[in-house]
Order: sequence, then C-alpha cells, then structure tokens
Amino acid sequence: MSSFSFDRDNSLYKNRDALLEEYTPDNLVGRDEELEEYHAALQPIINGEAPSNIFLYGKSGVGKTAATRFLLNRLQDDAAKYDDISLNVIEINCDGLNSSYQVAVRLVNTLRDPSEQISNTGYPQAQVYSFLWEELDKLGGTIIVVLDEVDHINDNSILYQIPRARSNGYLEDAKIGLVGISNDLSFRDSLSAKVRSSLCEKEVSFPPYDATELQKVLSQREQVAFHDGALAEDVIPLCAAYGAQDAGDARQALDLLLEAGDLARKEAVEQVTDEHVQEAREKLERDRIMEGVADLTEHARLILYALTSLEAEDETPARSRDIRPRYEQLCNHVGTEPLTSRRMRDHLADLAMLGVISSTEKNEGMSGGKYREHALKQDLQLVVTALEETIEFAGVHESIRPYYQTTFEDAEN
Repeated sequence: MSSFSFDRDNSLYKNRDALLEEYTPDNLVGRDEELEEYHAALQPIINGEAPSNIFLYGKSGVGKTAATRFLLNRLQDDAAKYDDISLNVIEINCDGLNSSYQVAVRLVNTLRDPSEQISNTGYPQAQVYSFLWEELDKLGGTIIVVLDEVDHINDNSILYQIPRARSNGYLEDAKIGLVGISNDLSFRDSLSAKVRSSLCEKEVSFPPYDATELQKVLSQREQVAFHDGALAEDVIPLCAAYGAQDAGDARQALDLLLEAGDLARKEAVEQVTDEHVQEAREKLERDRIMEGVADLTEHARLILYALTSLEAEDETPARSRDIRPRYEQLCNHVGTEPLTSRRMRDHLADLAMLGVISSTEKNEGMSGGKYREHALKQDLQLVVTALEETIEFAGVHESIRPYYQTTFEDAEN
C-alpha cells in the first residue's frame, strides 16, 4: 500500500483563499457607479439619522453581496469613531428559508444566546415577531438587517414588518434599516405596493460585468492570490472572456481561475496556462450539469431522458410533440401520470435555461405557425451519466444503451 505524506506547496499560490466567495477585498473594482449609489443610501447612518431601507437586485455573481460586505465593513469602522453611533449588522442568507416565519426565527436565534434558541415550529407568528422586537430593542442603536437571496421568501410579511416596526410602536430603542438582496430581477415587481414602498426606499441595480470589468476583478485577486509570474499572460483575459460570456458572472470567472490554478498545482508546474483554463472550464461545466440534472424534478428528468434517447437516434432537433410519445412511454415504465403538454413545454424551457438543451424558435408563417425545436446542448455521454439514476429507474432505452454501458464501465473502473 502506498504511503502518502502532506508537504506545503506554495509555489503558485500566495493566498488561495483570496479566490473564494467569502473573501472581501480591500477595494471593490468594476462597480464604481453602484458603490456610489449604495454609499449615498447608507450615508444617513453616519449622520446619526434613521437608516434607509435598500433593495439591491441583479443576477447572481454581479457583486451585490460583495458590495454589501465591503461597504458595511467600512461603515462599521467609520461609525466606531463616533460616540453617539451604535451600529450593528445582522446578515442572513434566505436560501432554504421559504417563509417570513422561518426568517424571523433565524433572526431571533442569531440575536439570542445558544441556550435560549427557539424551534422552527410551535409558536404563533405574532409571538415570533414579538421575540424579534424584544431582541432588537435589547441590542438597541442602529441595526442593519441584511437579507441575502430575499427572493426565496414566499410571503411578504417580514419585508413589511421590519421596515415598519418602529413606526408601528414595536420598537423603542432600536432603529432598523433593511437591506434586501435579490438575484431575481422580477422579484421587486411581485411585491405588494405597501411592501415595495417600505423596502424599496432606495434601489441599486447591479448589471452584469463586462469583460473589461471582469479583467479588473481578476487582476486584483491575482495580485493577492498568486505569486508573480504564476499566471501566463493570456490566463486573466481568457477567464474574463468566459465570465462575460457566462452572463457577466464574477463568481464563475473566479471559480474558473481557481480551478485552473488547482489543476496546475496538481501537475506540479510553475505556471497556470490557457490549457489549464480550458480544462478547468470543461470540468466546471460537467460539474454544473451533473448538479443541475440532480436537482431536477422526476418529470423534468424523464423529459430530458426522452430527448436524450431521440438525440442518440439522430432524431433531433425535435418538437415537443415528437418528444411526448417517448416521454409518455417512460412515464408508463415508472408508473406515473404524464404531465400536460403545456407543463412539459415549461420543463423544456427550464432545461434550456439550465443550459442542458437548446431550444430554437421556428416560424413557418401561415402554413406552419410558430414552434420550438429542441436538442441537447451538452455532450450526450455527459447527459447520460447525469441521468444514470433515472435511466436505472425507468429502464435502459435501446438507443442510449452504448452510452449507458460506457458510464457503467467507467464507474466500475
């Protein structure tokens, strides 16, 4: 049996953690206009005035959370210089919290001692809010409550209650400002008028990064994360170009640079090259597809399986009416009722958004009308591997048997 030992290897990285999501740089680059707006919205706090409620929106990876942490860290440092300002920041991520009740419980438990935590069930909502007002007033002063990924909350209650708590007489000593951060660009429009007027006093929109802005972000992190000369000249521009292509997502661009660096370190080479970036991109894309397919509903996976089997028969692009018979056949195999044609088309649209399939609109005018044709966007073998459990459950269709056999053999090896 081989013996393994662990020795430090710092030949490429100076501070690898600078590429991770939780890292907050000393300066935020590429977001000057957004930071200026956000700074102005927070300025009343340092003046000793009531905080504004602020709503940030933009796609994932465009700097909303990073800007929040950057500015609130600065704000706390500067507020400490003034004797008449007591500032506290409470930040929670709402992913996995789908109701105002659960968010309120999380806030109460964040503020309380571990020995005095409350459970997620068993209390009337009004009582949980009462606990929350009590804890906030105990803390007192100015309190900024940050709700990241606020669009996960299915009801508006807490988004109305927190901004209005003081004016409604629930708080005496605490002044509350709410910062809501959403990745869903339509979330604001889904709020009721009274919630919108409270939460959206100040709004800051974060557009996707372009390639130039991403180069600034990556170059800044490069200086902290890597030793001089550790990256080939074209690595940063290539990662930035891919990041701009992937919806202007800085997180994806940083993940790509990190993965490329790790591949180079694994190979024990002195420099990260564009070949490492290409290999890293392929690996991250495979991982993303595998995770995305794993998170799909049963029917979405069956629809994808149906399209995959048609792809293996060279019968794509295919219209939904051509996919449906194969989908119904698979539903019959697993003993479940097929969805309606409309719901099936909705799932095909979701699969296209995930990037697993491509959907192209066709227009044949008066004779044929408008319709969509669908095909796999990803490598067929990769999709079969991602669907392994579904294929095992629904049965191996003859058309994908060679690909499924390859997957099975790879797993055994």
